[in-house]
Amino acid sequence: MILSYKIHTVTPYINWIYFFHAWGFQPRFAAIANIHGCDACRASWLTTFPEEERNKASEAMQLFKEANRMLDLLDRDYEVKTLFKLCKANSDGDNLIIEKEKDQFITFPLLRQQTPKRDGSPFLCLSDFIRPLSSGIPDTIGAFASSIDADMEGLYEQDPYKHLLVQTLSDRLAEAATEKMHEYVRKEAWGYAKEENLGIADLLVEKYQGIRPAVGYPSLPDQSVNFLLDELLDMKQIGISLTENGAMYPHASVCGLMFSHPASEYFSVGKIGEDQLEDYTRRRGKNIEEMRKFLAANLQ
Repeated sequence: MILSYKIHTVTPYINWIYFFHAWGFQPRFAAIANIHGCDACRASWLTTFPEEERNKASEAMQLFKEANRMLDLLDRDYEVKTLFKLCKANSDGDNLIIEKEKDQFITFPLLRQQTPKRDGSPFLCLSDFIRPLSSGIPDTIGAFASSIDADMEGLYEQDPYKHLLVQTLSDRLAEAATEKMHEYVRKEAWGYAKEENLGIADLLVEKYQGIRPAVGYPSLPDQSVNFLLDELLDMKQIGISLTENGAMYPHASVCGLMFSHPASEYFSVGKIGEDQLEDYTRRRGKNIEEMRKFLAANLQ
């Protein structure tokens, strides 16, 4: 299912901490996004900073003002598109078996944590949050992708500041649209959390049931699985194409999986050994040198 959002409808879902981080501001300066826009409230906010930080806070205030002005301009001509699909699925060891179409299945290999834990908690794999094939009962998994309009990437190329402003806002808009789409999926399309009633602040700290690990995140680090997600979703429907290395274009795009299990949680695969690399390579049907490239950051 494709959902297209006008920019002003996803702006409330922006996590401004990451936007300000991209501009070199620490999280405390992102609090300007929660301040009423009147002069008195802004002036009062400035006084919460020590004298030596007020210039930086003023810069953050000005950046936020210019970002919102840019969002208003972008809202006239552009939308953010999201795509999701709910599929029957089961786990088979560290693999997911996902039904692409009726009686057509994709094997989606995953990685399991290998670094020993001090607290003795289990080594997690995303497949742990899907009912095993041996149960004989199908479970459900979601796949998703979100992207800005590709034309936004070329805006203001002759103005480095505005160009960077659009780039950093585009990243946030793709994530914000994903947040809004995921809320709709939980409450309506999938409907496993019909009674959910969370404010934006609670959504941004993930107080909802379930998780949506994106490709490239610590629990789903292999960028090459973008090809599997594309096979499931046909991401060109919303303008996303993949390079030969699995990178997405437009760059301000995100894709991944959605899990509903109440115990599902985010984790980091961390470092993996040669044995798991070989096992994963076999399950992916790739050659080991290719997988070394994709998993370089996770190799010991």
